[in-house]
Amino acid sequence: MSVRDIRSARRPEPDQPLVDIADYVTDYSIDSTEAYDTARIMLLDSLATAMLAMKFPECVKHLGPLVPGATLPGGARVPGTSHELDPAQAAFAIGTQIRWLDFNDTWLAAEWGHPSDNLGAILAVADYLDRKAGREGGQPLTVRDVLTWAIKAHEIQGCYALKNSFNRVGQDHVILVRLASTAVTTAMLGGSKERITTAVSHSWIDNGALRTYRHAPNTGPRKSWAAGDACRRAVIHAINAVYRGEVGYPSALSARTWGYYDVAFQGKAFEFERPFGSYVMENVLFKISFPAEFHAQTAVECAMQLHDQVAGRLDQIERIEIETQQAGRRIIDKTGPLANYADRDHCIQYMVAVPLIFGRLTADDYGDDVAADPRIDALRDRMVVSENPQFTRDYFDPDKRFIGNAVQVFFKDGSSTGRVAIDFPIGHRRRRAEGLPVLLGKFEAAMRGQLPAHKVKTIMRATADPASLDSMPVQRFMELFTL
Repeated sequence: MSVRDIRSARRPEPDQPLVDIADYVTDYSIDSTEAYDTARIMLLDSLATAMLAMKFPECVKHLGPLVPGATLPGGARVPGTSHELDPAQAAFAIGTQIRWLDFNDTWLAAEWGHPSDNLGAILAVADYLDRKAGREGGQPLTVRDVLTWAIKAHEIQGCYALKNSFNRVGQDHVILVRLASTAVTTAMLGGSKERITTAVSHSWIDNGALRTYRHAPNTGPRKSWAAGDACRRAVIHAINAVYRGEVGYPSALSARTWGYYDVAFQGKAFEFERPFGSYVMENVLFKISFPAEFHAQTAVECAMQLHDQVAGRLDQIERIEIETQQAGRRIIDKTGPLANYADRDHCIQYMVAVPLIFGRLTADDYGDDVAADPRIDALRDRMVVSENPQFTRDYFDPDKRFIGNAVQVFFKDGSSTGRVAIDFPIGHRRRRAEGLPVLLGKFEAAMRGQLPAHKVKTIMRATADPASLDSMPVQRFMELFTL
């Protein structure tokens, strides 16, 4: 921590974390084939979640210009729509689409989050820049460029999350979306290391959004557009730094009394487990089977396996035991009435009850119609959630990154099902080969559910060959998904 005299107006050297991000974004060369292969499927998976979100009016209402008529012909497009917007508002819209259903990729550590949220900012700025380059005879941006920036954004968000728990001080994980997106979009706009450092300092000065909207008793739909909001703010910081020459704040983190550490992080400096590279993209988790908060993914899978044994005996159940990790207990263990879909998709008891009863869990199952089934709350009342210490240890082990859950059902006559335990879901790195065809099926189904058949045919052909996809100009790629 700094011991500088708080009266001194002498401007210090930039805090090292600001410099490290600028150095990484500017200088580091990604040479991991696995990272690019994973980034490619991450891009398709994120667009799938965006298309699935278009079925929900509460999402769609956020996707246009901030006020009627504030469009930008030739600007950034929003997938699944005909909107052309300034890149900041497009970043909000795309980020909101990707995050709406809680069905995009996930990173779990001391902090939790969804690194593909950063695509809201990256795709918006890339489309804007590539269309601008096309008009002005500049160098085109390709999908490969998007993948490179995505790998770096994933790495920044994920490496900060490994050892630094923002949720412990009441802040939402989207603070790291804003950080990562600020850094990479400043570079995308042509910003130097100094400009990147400046923009990132502004990101920290924004402080963080409270997690109030993710937790009982206030859980609500803001959690579905919070990442989009972070993307929008990131693009604004990048534009201000590059186009307007805004000054930076070198000790935004370490300044005594007024810096982020003292104001918001209990006086502690950030800790880091590893230098920036491509580790996060290589190990990121995908939500393939269920639109459920990730700490419950394996619990849902356990419940699906138990459905046939339980569905015909619901009225005979005495109790249901759920074992989870420490993080699962803190985030999604809820009792009492659930007010809305945002409450339900962050309640492990709800997410276990639905597949036990119906043998499924879809986005529609969080709606009021399904939630009105009295059997769901009846089962919730019989559930006991506890932390399994081994699940917690495996969760934090950097060589495992498991998300284990176990479910067992006990009946009034003294009988029980077997205890079903699953260490990691189909979207885990250790199940990539198993998960890839399922993920690609999710992508195609999402496209067919939202876009015209001729568009879908073109999309599937364009995305089938990695080399051709990588070389495609961004504006042509985005055109595939717009109406």
